[in-house]
Amino acid sequence: MRVIGAGLGRTGTMSLKLALERLLGGPCYHMVEVFAHPEHVPVWHAAARGEMPDWRAFLAGYAAAVDWPASAFWRELAAAFPEALILLSTRDAPAWWRSASRTIFPASRTQTGPWREMVDELYARRFTSELDDAEACISAYEGHNAAVRREAPPRRLVEWRPEDGWGPLCHALDLPVPAEPFPRVNTTDEFLAGHTMPEV
Repeated sequence: MRVIGAGLGRTGTMSLKLALERLLGGPCYHMVEVFAHPEHVPVWHAAARGEMPDWRAFLAGYAAAVDWPASAFWRELAAAFPEALILLSTRDAPAWWRSASRTIFPASRTQTGPWREMVDELYARRFTSELDDAEACISAYEGHNAAVRREAPPRRLVEWRPEDGWGPLCHALDLPVPAEPFPRVNTTDEFLAGHTMPEV
Protein backbone atom coordinates (compact mmCIF):
# COMPACT_ATOMS: atom_id res chain seq x y z
CA MET A 1 0.00 0.00 0.00
CA ARG A 2 1.67 3.18 -1.19
CA VAL A 3 -1.15 5.72 -0.96
CA ILE A 4 -3.89 6.08 1.66
CA GLY A 5 -6.67 8.38 0.53
CA ALA A 6 -7.99 10.46 3.41
CA GLY A 7 -10.33 12.52 1.23
CA LEU A 8 -14.06 11.87 1.48
CA GLY A 9 -16.33 10.77 -1.33
CA ARG A 10 -17.13 13.28 -4.10
CA THR A 11 -13.65 14.84 -4.03
CA GLY A 12 -12.53 13.25 -7.28
CA THR A 13 -11.96 9.83 -5.77
CA MET A 14 -13.00 7.78 -8.80
CA SER A 15 -10.65 9.79 -10.97
CA LEU A 16 -7.95 9.27 -8.34
CA LYS A 17 -8.59 5.54 -8.35
CA LEU A 18 -7.91 5.37 -12.08
CA ALA A 19 -4.94 7.72 -11.87
CA LEU A 20 -3.29 5.83 -9.02
CA GLU A 21 -3.82 2.50 -10.76
CA ARG A 22 -2.07 3.97 -13.81
CA LEU A 23 0.82 5.34 -11.75
CA LEU A 24 1.30 2.43 -9.35
CA GLY A 25 0.48 -0.50 -11.61
CA GLY A 26 -1.83 -2.12 -9.07
CA PRO A 27 -5.47 -1.95 -7.96
CA CYS A 28 -6.80 0.92 -5.85
CA TYR A 29 -9.50 0.22 -3.27
CA HIS A 30 -12.65 2.36 -3.62
CA MET A 31 -16.29 1.95 -2.62
CA VAL A 32 -16.85 0.14 -5.92
CA GLU A 33 -14.66 -2.65 -4.51
CA VAL A 34 -17.16 -3.13 -1.68
CA PHE A 35 -19.91 -3.72 -4.23
CA ALA A 36 -17.67 -6.13 -6.10
CA HIS A 37 -16.81 -7.98 -2.87
CA PRO A 38 -19.90 -8.22 -0.66
CA GLU A 39 -17.89 -10.30 1.78
CA HIS A 40 -16.07 -7.06 2.65
CA VAL A 41 -19.25 -5.44 3.99
CA PRO A 42 -19.15 -7.13 7.43
CA VAL A 43 -15.45 -6.29 7.75
CA TRP A 44 -16.14 -2.58 7.26
CA HIS A 45 -19.21 -2.75 9.49
CA ALA A 46 -17.14 -4.27 12.28
CA ALA A 47 -14.50 -1.56 11.78
CA ALA A 48 -17.18 1.13 12.08
CA ARG A 49 -18.08 -0.43 15.44
CA GLY A 50 -14.44 -0.29 16.52
CA GLU A 51 -13.43 -3.87 15.70
CA MET A 52 -10.49 -3.37 13.34
CA PRO A 53 -9.33 -6.06 10.94
CA ASP A 54 -5.74 -6.95 10.15
CA TRP A 55 -5.49 -4.15 7.61
CA ARG A 56 -2.39 -5.52 5.90
CA ALA A 57 -4.10 -8.87 5.33
CA PHE A 58 -7.48 -7.38 4.40
CA LEU A 59 -6.04 -4.99 1.81
CA ALA A 60 -3.28 -7.27 0.57
CA GLY A 61 -2.67 -6.74 -3.14
CA TYR A 62 -3.96 -3.17 -3.24
CA ALA A 63 -1.50 -0.42 -4.13
CA ALA A 64 -3.72 2.37 -2.80
CA ALA A 65 -7.09 3.07 -1.17
CA VAL A 66 -9.34 6.09 -1.69
CA ASP A 67 -12.97 7.07 -1.04
CA TRP A 68 -15.30 5.84 1.64
CA PRO A 69 -15.16 3.51 3.51
CA ALA A 70 -11.33 3.46 3.58
CA SER A 71 -10.96 7.22 4.02
CA ALA A 72 -12.93 7.07 7.27
CA PHE A 73 -10.13 4.90 8.67
CA TRP A 74 -7.17 6.86 7.37
CA ARG A 75 -5.57 6.99 10.84
CA GLU A 76 -5.69 3.23 11.27
CA LEU A 77 -4.48 2.64 7.73
CA ALA A 78 -1.66 5.14 8.17
CA ALA A 79 -0.52 3.21 11.25
CA ALA A 80 -0.78 -0.14 9.46
CA PHE A 81 1.14 1.13 6.42
CA PRO A 82 3.69 3.55 7.92
CA GLU A 83 5.51 4.22 4.66
CA ALA A 84 2.38 5.09 2.66
CA LEU A 85 1.57 8.64 1.62
CA ILE A 86 -1.60 10.16 3.09
CA LEU A 87 -3.51 11.79 0.24
CA LEU A 88 -6.12 14.39 1.22
CA SER A 89 -8.37 15.13 -1.75
CA THR A 90 -10.64 18.14 -1.26
CA ARG A 91 -12.84 20.62 -3.04
CA ASP A 92 -14.66 23.74 -1.90
CA ALA A 93 -17.16 22.75 0.77
CA PRO A 94 -20.28 24.20 -0.92
CA ALA A 95 -19.41 22.45 -4.21
CA TRP A 96 -18.74 19.22 -2.32
CA TRP A 97 -22.13 19.45 -0.58
CA ARG A 98 -23.99 20.15 -3.83
CA SER A 99 -22.42 17.04 -5.37
CA ALA A 100 -22.76 14.69 -2.39
CA SER A 101 -26.34 15.73 -1.66
CA ARG A 102 -27.36 14.96 -5.25
CA THR A 103 -25.46 11.70 -5.65
CA ILE A 104 -24.04 9.41 -2.99
CA PHE A 105 -26.20 10.45 -0.06
CA PRO A 106 -29.59 9.85 -1.71
CA ALA A 107 -28.26 6.82 -3.59
CA SER A 108 -27.10 5.18 -0.37
CA ARG A 109 -30.62 5.42 1.02
CA THR A 110 -32.03 3.31 -1.78
CA GLN A 111 -30.29 0.30 -0.25
CA THR A 112 -31.46 -2.12 2.41
CA GLY A 113 -29.76 -4.94 4.26
CA PRO A 114 -26.12 -5.32 5.33
CA TRP A 115 -24.62 -2.68 3.04
CA ARG A 116 -27.08 -0.04 4.24
CA GLU A 117 -26.48 -1.02 7.87
CA MET A 118 -22.73 -0.75 7.36
CA VAL A 119 -22.79 2.64 5.66
CA ASP A 120 -25.30 4.06 8.15
CA GLU A 121 -23.01 3.07 11.03
CA LEU A 122 -19.99 4.45 9.18
CA TYR A 123 -21.64 7.81 8.68
CA ALA A 124 -22.96 7.95 12.24
CA ARG A 125 -19.65 7.11 13.90
CA ARG A 126 -17.14 8.63 11.50
CA PHE A 127 -18.99 11.47 9.76
CA THR A 128 -22.58 12.49 10.54
CA SER A 129 -25.90 10.72 10.22
CA GLU A 130 -27.65 13.99 9.33
CA LEU A 131 -27.23 13.56 5.60
CA ASP A 132 -30.10 15.91 4.74
CA ASP A 133 -28.61 18.77 6.75
CA ALA A 134 -26.20 20.88 4.72
CA GLU A 135 -24.76 22.61 7.78
CA ALA A 136 -24.11 19.32 9.61
CA CYS A 137 -22.52 17.69 6.58
CA ILE A 138 -20.32 20.65 5.71
CA SER A 139 -19.23 20.88 9.34
CA ALA A 140 -18.34 17.17 9.35
CA TYR A 141 -16.55 17.51 6.01
CA GLU A 142 -14.49 20.50 7.10
CA GLY A 143 -13.79 18.91 10.48
CA HIS A 144 -12.53 15.75 8.82
CA ASN A 145 -10.21 17.68 6.51
CA ALA A 146 -8.91 19.82 9.38
CA ALA A 147 -8.15 16.70 11.43
CA VAL A 148 -6.16 15.18 8.57
CA ARG A 149 -4.11 18.37 8.19
CA ARG A 150 -3.56 18.55 11.93
CA GLU A 151 -2.72 14.91 12.60
CA ALA A 152 -1.01 13.55 9.49
CA PRO A 153 2.80 13.75 9.60
CA PRO A 154 3.78 16.60 7.26
CA ARG A 155 6.33 14.44 5.42
CA ARG A 156 3.56 12.00 4.48
CA LEU A 157 0.71 14.40 3.71
CA VAL A 158 -0.14 15.28 0.11
CA GLU A 159 -3.04 17.64 -0.59
CA TRP A 160 -4.80 17.38 -3.93
CA ARG A 161 -7.77 19.01 -5.64
CA PRO A 162 -9.39 17.71 -8.83
CA GLU A 163 -8.01 20.57 -10.90
CA ASP A 164 -4.44 19.65 -9.88
CA GLY A 165 -4.27 16.62 -12.17
CA TRP A 166 -1.13 14.50 -12.23
CA GLY A 167 1.32 17.01 -10.76
CA PRO A 168 1.12 16.60 -6.97
CA LEU A 169 0.70 12.82 -7.24
CA CYS A 170 3.68 12.31 -9.50
CA HIS A 171 5.84 14.68 -7.48
CA ALA A 172 5.02 12.93 -4.19
CA LEU A 173 5.55 9.47 -5.69
CA ASP A 174 8.66 10.53 -7.61
CA LEU A 175 7.16 9.30 -10.87
CA PRO A 176 7.09 10.88 -14.33
CA VAL A 177 3.90 12.58 -15.46
CA PRO A 178 2.05 10.32 -17.93
CA ALA A 179 1.59 11.59 -21.45
CA GLU A 180 -2.16 11.00 -21.41
CA PRO A 181 -4.71 13.40 -19.91
CA PHE A 182 -5.61 12.96 -16.27
CA PRO A 183 -8.75 10.78 -15.96
CA ARG A 184 -11.83 12.80 -15.10
CA VAL A 185 -14.82 10.57 -14.46
CA ASN A 186 -17.97 10.23 -12.36
CA THR A 187 -19.09 13.85 -12.46
CA THR A 188 -22.45 14.63 -10.90
CA ASP A 189 -24.13 14.57 -14.31
CA GLU A 190 -22.50 11.22 -15.17
CA PHE A 191 -23.52 9.81 -11.80
CA LEU A 192 -27.13 10.92 -12.23
CA ALA A 193 -27.30 9.74 -15.84
CA GLY A 194 -25.99 6.25 -15.36
CA HIS A 195 -25.42 5.30 -11.77
CA THR A 196 -27.35 2.52 -10.12
CA MET A 197 -26.52 1.06 -6.74
CA PRO A 198 -26.06 -2.70 -7.01
CA GLU A 199 -28.01 -4.98 -4.74
CA VAL A 200 -25.77 -6.33 -1.97
